[in-house]
Amino acid sequence: MSALRKALPAAVRELRLFGCQQSPGSEGVRAFIRSSYPQIKSANPDLPILIREASGTPARGFVRFERGVEKQISLEGASSAEEVEKKIASLL
Repeated sequence: MSALRKALPAAVRELRLFGCQQSPGSEGVRAFIRSSYPQIKSANPDLPILIREASGTPARGFVRFERGVEKQISLEGASSAEEVEKKIASLL
């Protein structure tokens, strides 16, 4: 089981995912949203998970922690939901 599919640390305040609706570079992000979002949200019901899609936007993931600290990672070219999940979990 991935670190994202169980309760996240209390220091995590927000998870944001950016991507394009059509580009091949964002395919992994789209797959991640379809397959993993329901489990992550059910394990972390009070955590805001923001999904932003815009044409031409490179795939990126952001985690905001307490005191406004943010970490980001490029998800461009990630080919599967599992790869995206591992990259986001590395920020934790």
